Amino acid sequence: MEETNIRSYAKLMHELDLTGLEITQDGATLRLERNPAPAPEAAIPAMAPAASQKPSTGASQEVPGVVSFPSPMVGVFYSSPAENQPPFVSVGDHISKGDILCVIEAMKLMNEIVSDYDGVVEEVCVSNQQVVDFGHVLFRIRKESP
Repeated sequence: MEETNIRSYAKLMHELDLTGLEITQDGATLRLERNPAPAPEAAIPAMAPAASQKPSTGASQEVPGVVSFPSPMVGVFYSSPAENQPPFVSVGDHISKGDILCVIEAMKLMNEIVSDYDGVVEEVCVSNQQVVDFGHVLFRIRKESP
């Protein structure tokens, strides 16, 4: 395995905040592990209010008819198919079930994320190339009634 590949894997681990990664290639196995950096004490109290605010992303605080569209996986969010191209969707765009909303890169695989319903994009909740977790709200969409 080449050093450049190992460095790429280490960079990916850092980007996705992974603590371990095991890769088998051509009969050789490579295991990378790292210890996450300890959180500073000042950051711990700041995180407690955020946990209590978590329900604000749920349906109880949302406008009627507007639903949150969560990330189905951990990875890097891409709003457009390639650099220097317009985003798949923008605020105000009408979307149909099956339309591509974004791409999430996970383990060097590009995963197209498609809409589950018809509607209008009310809000794009993440920025391009932002790392997202499973369940992180990507979009808010006003569903069209059937």
